[in-house]
Amino acid sequence: MANSNVIAAIDKVRVIVLGDSGVGKTSLVHLISHNKVIRSPSWTIGCSVEVKLHEYREGTPVQKQYFIELWDLGGSSAHRNARSVFYTPTHGMILVHDLTNRKSEENLQKWLSEVLNPESCSFGKNYSHYDEFDSENFLGSTQVKIPILVVGSKLDLLDSKIRTSSQKSRNNIAEQCGCDEIFIDCLDVRSFAAGSSNAVILSRFFDKVIERKYYTREITTPFDKRRGVSTTSFFGPYSPPRLYHMD
Repeated sequence: MANSNVIAAIDKVRVIVLGDSGVGKTSLVHLISHNKVIRSPSWTIGCSVEVKLHEYREGTPVQKQYFIELWDLGGSSAHRNARSVFYTPTHGMILVHDLTNRKSEENLQKWLSEVLNPESCSFGKNYSHYDEFDSENFLGSTQVKIPILVVGSKLDLLDSKIRTSSQKSRNNIAEQCGCDEIFIDCLDVRSFAAGSSNAVILSRFFDKVIERKYYTREITTPFDKRRGVSTTSFFGPYSPPRLYHMD
């Protein structure tokens, strides 16, 4: 009973994992949650949820445990009309693409659009709104302050020269959103080895997600000063957080 009470007392956040079918979302989620490789994952229909216990700002005076719920959403276009039920609430997003499939990388912008502008976006052949997509206006939305992590999967399938080139280049979405990007071999349990750059980036991302739900830090930009308002930024320098529930 005591253990049940402790678990119930741990706060949680929701991270949705998005990307085309077959890019490796389920393998990635399983690796993050269980630190184990899954070699023959089944196709995700609808949504599958895994949970990871995360130490927020580990080693600092504000360290605290949180549950990270990883919502692995099926990537089939046949289910796009039903996916929106899983988008609320969203405290963070992991966008996954296959490093051997350039189209899956290009589609990340459509996935981001589907979450932030569900009424105006479509994955069908008549994706007319995509051609008119204004990245500057879109990324200026307050919603885009939802923390984002871009993951390139199937690193093991690239030859050494292409692998080096891919790791040096920046994904368009990662560049536009100013978010981190990592490259993963989901069949290698060492991909998130303690102390590795991938593990550090992932931990930092989860910290931002937690701050997105529970804390706020107000930073006034020059643009906002002209408008006479302040906005909340989740990518600025760290300052002591204030409790701020988003539910």
